[in-house]
Amino acid sequence: MADIPYSKSLHDDIRFETELCGQRFTFLSTWGIFSPREIDDGTDLLLKYLKINPTDDCFDLGCGYGPVGLVMAKLAPQGQTLMVDKDFMAVEYANRNAQLNKLPNARAILSNGFQHIDKDARFDVIASNIPAKVGKEMMSILLHDMKKHLKPGGRVYLVTINGLREYMKRNLKETFGNFDKLKQGQAYTVSYAEKHS
Repeated sequence: MADIPYSKSLHDDIRFETELCGQRFTFLSTWGIFSPREIDDGTDLLLKYLKINPTDDCFDLGCGYGPVGLVMAKLAPQGQTLMVDKDFMAVEYANRNAQLNKLPNARAILSNGFQHIDKDARFDVIASNIPAKVGKEMMSILLHDMKKHLKPGGRVYLVTINGLREYMKRNLKETFGNFDKLKQGQAYTVSYAEKHS
């Protein structure tokens, strides 16, 4: 691996602009946060299949610097969007990006999954680009917590690497009683489930 000469500019914020779901966004990020220079392929695929109503209350699990959550906030101006991440730098940048993109209905907080979320909080939509390395125990906790925190009729959109697609199908069916594969791309699958009761 070639040595990268250390320079002060590596400390500067990374800034890029992109169009997501027909809307323009500017993002700030930094080294050490997932996919700091561009929207990663999994997030990009997830956003193509996300359906958001103007009044939806949304939850972005593992928000990074905020692309999924901020798209939801933009598409649901009459709802509130809560973003969480267990990385404090990701939370800081997600909040900065909410301000930068003038989205007062979006905020990010530090939480390991739903651990620090008000137990009475309920959402219309939960979306996540789930890291492959989360582990089966944590995945089980997350799926059951998603169901608990969804309003009746609430929707879950998840993108995972293709290697997890059968696992997600089995576990979403078990947890929610339903499952739909919205898209299987070259490397990622977008899974969907609804809370019926």
